[in-house]
Amino acid sequence: MRSKLFVPASRPELFEKAFASQADALSFDLEDAVAPARKQAAREGLAEWLASPAFAAAQTRHHKKIIVRVNAADTPYFAGDLAALGRLPVDVLNLPKVESAAALHAAAVQAIAAGFQGEFLVTVETPLALARAPELAGAHPRVAGLQLGLADLFEPLGIDRYQSETLRAVMLALRLGAGCAGKYAMDAAYARVRDAEGFRAEAQLARSLGFLGKSCVHPGQVAIANEVFGFSAEEVEAAQRIVAASREQDGVGAFLLDGKMIDAPFVRRAQDVLLAAGRPA
Repeated sequence: MRSKLFVPASRPELFEKAFASQADALSFDLEDAVAPARKQAAREGLAEWLASPAFAAAQTRHHKKIIVRVNAADTPYFAGDLAALGRLPVDVLNLPKVESAAALHAAAVQAIAAGFQGEFLVTVETPLALARAPELAGAHPRVAGLQLGLADLFEPLGIDRYQSETLRAVMLALRLGAGCAGKYAMDAAYARVRDAEGFRAEAQLARSLGFLGKSCVHPGQVAIANEVFGFSAEEVEAAQRIVAASREQDGVGAFLLDGKMIDAPFVRRAQDVLLAAGRPA
């Protein structure tokens, strides 16, 4: 999931266009992108489309991971979101504004009871949630990853959202928190849609800190995210060499390869690279 393109659920005219993009995942948004007066109509329209032959045909052609960002569990919209979407072909429910493991677990149980069979992506967007990132990552077995929500995290505190030093600190905290439970970390959206170089720099920072991919709010950002979070032929070849060499060691815990000491963490990372690149690991 190198790129995850947000699509407002209140804009059905954009659904087919989003499928035509190169995004690995589409995140249909019922939360911030939809005004309260339009919540029900957006929910019903999205549910109708996900159950339609048009969706099935688009999915057959393009094979996107389907994510829905529902409304927060403590809002009056959450139960209705689950009732409408629980049994539809949704791969990931994005749960926003969660601050405790108990609340996250309860929301997951409620979603599963409504028929949802996929994974959960949890948005970390408050200081308390960031402090509790390890607990959130491990709150339920079907939590797959954590995602940064920087606008909600920074704006109320008057923190400059675009300072690289600040971003590095927050990204690292989230990645380590997710790593405590063996889950992935997904980077935040970048609102300056005309600033391609700024988007690229932020994506490169996230990639260097072990993030899986980046959220996109405009189709023009997708190609950059795919490039930054993809794996070059050289990276894939190096991973193949590490995995192949480890198989030849016959139980040796650490070994030299091209002048570098290789042990279990390097082998695991090489296997992850091959899996992400669609190669045998």
